[in-house]
Amino acid sequence: MGNRGMEDLIPLINKLQDAFSSIGQSCNLDLPQIAVVGGQSAGKSSVLENFVGRDFLPRGSGIVTRRPLILQLVNSNAEYAEFLHCKGKKFVDFDEVRMEIEAETDRITGSNKGISPIPINLRVYSPHVLNLTLIDLPGMTKVAVGDQPHDIEFQIRDMLLQFITKESCLILAVTPANTDLANSDALKISKEVDPQGLRTIGVITKLDLMDEGTDARDILENKLLPLRRGYIGVVNRSQKDIDGRKDIRVALAAERKFFLSHPAYRHIAERMGTPHLQKTLNQQLTNHIRDTLPGLRSKLQSQLLSLEKEVEEYKNFKPDDPTRKTKALLQMVQQFGVDFEKRIEGSGDQVDTLELSGGARINRIFHERFPFELVKMEFDEKELRREISYAIKNIHGVRTGLFTPDLAFEAIVKKQIIKLKEPCLKCVDLVVSELSTLIHKCTDKLGSYPRLREETERIVTTYVRERDSKTKDQVMLLIDIELSYINTNHEDFIGFANAQQSANVTKKRAMPNQVIRRGWLTINISIMKGGSKDYWFVLTAESLSWYKDEEEKEKKYMLPLDNLKIRDVEKGFMSTKHTFAIFNTEQRNVYKDLRQIELACDSQEDVDSWKASFLRAGVYPEKDQAENEEGAPADTFSMDPQLERQVETIRNLVDSYIGIVNKSIRDLMPKTIMHLMINSAKEFIHSELLAYLYSSADQNSLMEESADQAQRRDEMLRMYHALREALNIIGDISTTTISTPIPPPVDDTWQQREPSPPAQRKPAVSAPPPGRPPAVRGPPTANPTAAFGAPPVPFRPSPVNAYGSGTLEPVAPPPQIPSRPARVPPSLPPGIPRRPPTAPNRPTIIRPSEPSLLD
Repeated sequence: MGNRGMEDLIPLINKLQDAFSSIGQSCNLDLPQIAVVGGQSAGKSSVLENFVGRDFLPRGSGIVTRRPLILQLVNSNAEYAEFLHCKGKKFVDFDEVRMEIEAETDRITGSNKGISPIPINLRVYSPHVLNLTLIDLPGMTKVAVGDQPHDIEFQIRDMLLQFITKESCLILAVTPANTDLANSDALKISKEVDPQGLRTIGVITKLDLMDEGTDARDILENKLLPLRRGYIGVVNRSQKDIDGRKDIRVALAAERKFFLSHPAYRHIAERMGTPHLQKTLNQQLTNHIRDTLPGLRSKLQSQLLSLEKEVEEYKNFKPDDPTRKTKALLQMVQQFGVDFEKRIEGSGDQVDTLELSGGARINRIFHERFPFELVKMEFDEKELRREISYAIKNIHGVRTGLFTPDLAFEAIVKKQIIKLKEPCLKCVDLVVSELSTLIHKCTDKLGSYPRLREETERIVTTYVRERDSKTKDQVMLLIDIELSYINTNHEDFIGFANAQQSANVTKKRAMPNQVIRRGWLTINISIMKGGSKDYWFVLTAESLSWYKDEEEKEKKYMLPLDNLKIRDVEKGFMSTKHTFAIFNTEQRNVYKDLRQIELACDSQEDVDSWKASFLRAGVYPEKDQAENEEGAPADTFSMDPQLERQVETIRNLVDSYIGIVNKSIRDLMPKTIMHLMINSAKEFIHSELLAYLYSSADQNSLMEESADQAQRRDEMLRMYHALREALNIIGDISTTTISTPIPPPVDDTWQQREPSPPAQRKPAVSAPPPGRPPAVRGPPTANPTAAFGAPPVPFRPSPVNAYGSGTLEPVAPPPQIPSRPARVPPSLPPGIPRRPPTAPNRPTIIRPSEPSLLD
């Protein structure tokens, strides 16, 4: 190769592949490699065997290669093979290599001709090979055979695409010459992933099997379907030769003779054949690795940096060290307390943007769900009036009362206050449920130690349950305190005189222009009437309006809230949204010709929140209307005017006082729950949780690591060391290649021009004088391809051919075959040689075909 550092590039990639394959990780690195693609029986495996000079790949009809085979060829003095899955075992007999490949394939895929993307790694050491890494992939097929799955064509295609779509992968597209190149499966799939042909190398096989009178000259000269890297022709052994166990060395000699003797290929014979293909792949893969090395290094460095923080705590890890266990326990408990407090109080890091969680959900309970439960108590207006009427009559007894009795007011107020117990206890239960969920989420970070997580969750949840009962006792105490004394001197209480004055005055909604809620809702309308649409809704104390969007410029409709009620609607069979409806109690149309409009939300929580907002606006559920329609007892409707005024007065007094109590309870409930439950739980976690953990179990059992965590730690450490080793290897190779000039990439610009006749081309610097015909290289001291306009191909200073003879060519000189028989200049008498004999250090010369005769 001219540079020892460059020769080390391919073994470097082999080391990287082994480093990551051995730990079962690809590290998401696209390592430079060559993938061999082609149809079934295109000759892919034969090409690889010719490289090695041995029969070692499975043979047969149909699909034989059923798993990717990563073949790493390493130039070495000894000749043997190694499998990555059989570490330390050297295979000297290559028949055993074939049997091992078949056995390993069947182990994963079974014997039913199925395929698997899991590769087999095989490394072959030999003095007859150049450093090279190839991936032999299953041949493309069209029809499933035997027990193969019906989609075998697409499975193979997907497997090929996994390899060849990577920009770091060179594609060796193998196509038999006895089929139409335009129908080549290999070139078709290569064109899909490499439309510019920058990564594709064409290989034409079975040139000796073409019909008589036809040849592949235009293809091999890159004229028919041009590729940036061109085509190379090879002649493999026939099936008869394989069955007769014809030696590959003899086959390669026959291949050489074929190209030199064939009139269509003799002028490009030095650029054909398996030895040239192997050398070209070695050079192009090396150049490709050199080009991709900087990107590979930066990717390795970024992955190493991302791992370093996690690996830091594992570097000196000792699983059974009691000091480590104590430290880890303290850190875990401390972290659990910090996480719990952050989720309650809120923080800027790790914000959940998909749903409400932690403290936000508890806040919603305090200020939406709990007020909603309180407002629902005010629905039963008719029942309340009936109770007031009975209370007044029972207090007066047999007498006819002239004045409104105070005792009736007190009795009704106490009964209403007692009703507050249920929503208050429900609020506590909701908060406890949220705290339990919160505790479970906070213990997720303790997953490395299953016993510690289990005990922590149990201890903290048990404590919350204990505080639950104490909080409920305190809530009941608040209700009892309200019942113990009815304070009619409260500054917000309207008093008897004001209650009488407002007895006959219709109660108006306060602050009519106050916006209670804004948000998106879906109006469900049948498809015949336009279908469902989303609108931006604005709810005020007097109306419900909806707009086209949140800018509130284009108003679609405004609906007054008078005589409106809410009813629940069952969710549709195909609907994912939760729905409620608004209707008019006087049986009037609400919107256009609709008696009710259905409004839909994304979740039940949104429905409950909107219902609470409607309650604040004075729009109550249907239950109130339904009970109004029920026939009331006769004595309720037969009230005399005096009793009716007394009922209205007490009703106003009760409404005023219950409003005061509700306001007080709505203020005290969140404070009570926060103090007795949430803050107490935080204090318990910070101060007492550790002691409870030590008393519940011994430290060793608590800090016993989970199997998953141990495996994850081992994998991470292996990955970290593999990345470090890979960076060291790349660093070493870069220092040896920077100081010396490296061979340039292959110049493919000549392939883009239409080649001119040889007589009209200007000879290259290394060509003979113009009067002499172009030369075909004999010993590797000349540059044969320059005479044909091709770029110089670098070669090694002391190349070794496939048979250990010291040169890349066979020992015997190639036969001298003139392009035209018995062509002797007329000025020379017969018997006199046309040119002097070949000098020892000069290339053997073969006269090419004349352009005029070929044309």
